[in-house]
Amino acid sequence: MTAPWQAAGMHAHRTTRWESSDHRDYGRRFADLRDSGADITGEARLADVIAPRRARILDAGSGMGRIGAALQDRGHDVVGVDLDAALLDQSRQTFPHLPVVEARLDELTPEILAAQGHPTAYDVVVCVGNVMILLAPDTEREVLGRLRALLAPGGRLLVGFHLEAEPGSSRRYPAPEFVADARSAGLGVEARFASYDLLPSSDEDDYAVFFLRHL
Repeated sequence: MTAPWQAAGMHAHRTTRWESSDHRDYGRRFADLRDSGADITGEARLADVIAPRRARILDAGSGMGRIGAALQDRGHDVVGVDLDAALLDQSRQTFPHLPVVEARLDELTPEILAAQGHPTAYDVVVCVGNVMILLAPDTEREVLGRLRALLAPGGRLLVGFHLEAEPGSSRRYPAPEFVADARSAGLGVEARFASYDLLPSSDEDDYAVFFLRHL
């Protein structure tokens, strides 16, 4: 039987909002922030809190590696996945001990990870930094379903993104729509916050952080 998220995702290869945007300064901006000593790992601190010690963690949309490397520094077994070859090159140069896989999240499978010698089940899957609002149109449910399939029993998915289309190349993604998409993909919301330091959520939020689990 085909799951709803799989049926929604049966389409030809689609261009992501990330690929169709001008993001040439993205990697350099985070490199400059890192070199200046700015705090760019708040998401990693929260992921570390919800993860068991020496957890297996998948960084979905890992970019230049800032979150995955920070989680490695905290003793976790981390694998990063991203579709942007240039950012993966930057990640390998900046954090050479962080393993990364070039793959699209709407096509990610346990087999792709296993073929490169990586685990196929994770205690925590991290999908932050606006990844969810920069996917290919109409692939949100499919991506959530594919990430769900990579959760170990009892595992959690940590997701964070702007609700009101920021940056400009992204989509508007209201929280109720995201919750419905997650449920369609077999995920339930365990908690929602307004930030990675766990400020309580409200109707006025422009950012949302979710903890998701298997239904």
